[in-house]
Amino acid sequence: MPRLARIDAPGVLHHVIIRGIERRKIFNDNQDRDNFFDRLAILLPETNITCYAWAFLSNHAHFLFRTGNIPLSTLMRRLLTGYAVSFNLRHKRHGQLFQNRYKSIVCQEDAYLKELVRYIHLNPLRAKIVTDISELNNYTYCGHGVLLKKEKHPWQDSGYVLSYFGKSLGEAQKGYLQYVEAGIEQGRRPELVGGGLIRSLGGWQAVKDARFSGQDRIKSDHRILGDSAFVMEVLEEAEEKFERFYELKSQGYDLGTIEQKVCGIFGIEPDEIYSKSRQKIRAEARGLYCYWAVEDLGYSLADLARLFGMTGQGIGYAVRRGERIAKEKIID
Repeated sequence: MPRLARIDAPGVLHHVIIRGIERRKIFNDNQDRDNFFDRLAILLPETNITCYAWAFLSNHAHFLFRTGNIPLSTLMRRLLTGYAVSFNLRHKRHGQLFQNRYKSIVCQEDAYLKELVRYIHLNPLRAKIVTDISELNNYTYCGHGVLLKKEKHPWQDSGYVLSYFGKSLGEAQKGYLQYVEAGIEQGRRPELVGGGLIRSLGGWQAVKDARFSGQDRIKSDHRILGDSAFVMEVLEEAEEKFERFYELKSQGYDLGTIEQKVCGIFGIEPDEIYSKSRQKIRAEARGLYCYWAVEDLGYSLADLARLFGMTGQGIGYAVRRGERIAKEKIID
């Protein structure tokens, strides 16, 4: 079910932070770290989520993601649940591994993408995992080395970030490295990981009513990082989606409604939607059904995978196909 506590939309930039419960380690050794980014290598392409920056420390990790059509929560649920089970089995432990839910801050790209890439990639140096920039350049468990072509992880998008620093690869890498080095003396940047302004103003509604009068920058209380115009835009989009969900629910809109609508559009019987046939008309009908179920009713990929007897990856492909059909045919 959509929740205002998690703001997301296709194309949104998220600074994600995960922490071990009671500040305990989430990575005991390199085998754990390899396990984690092997999972990223599978799940990021499946969920169509882009990773621009990342860093593994001992008891926490940072990521800079851009979501696609599949919500960030889908990636994080599969990633953290799978890793926690594997970690507990390997280390013969029980119970919760991560501290509460992951922290996700929606970020304004123009103002913060470069800042966040630098902040995230300097984490191992600030934590004294590496002693200087030379060691950081070659540190395996951080996206910094990928941007310098010291490490190779196809699931990290290095080209987009480097495009901010120069036209040629060499020029961009040099500019990026100089930018990172210039940030070493800045130390910790609490303004990049949330703040208390929203809470102090009395919550989101008070902020919206005030329209951020006299404020030129917003620290998001763990939700949004950007200027007032960006915050308003994100809030309005989230509220519109939230209100649409409950409007549809109040009108009795459910999977049965979607089924009837899809059958009417494609001129097929309900059982043809649930078949695993790859025939074009059935695949398109299945895709539109899945897209509306996820987008309008908040069903997860796992829910639909169980319903259709398919893999989560297969449902993800169906959702993307359905979105394309909805836009091309202007179906509402």
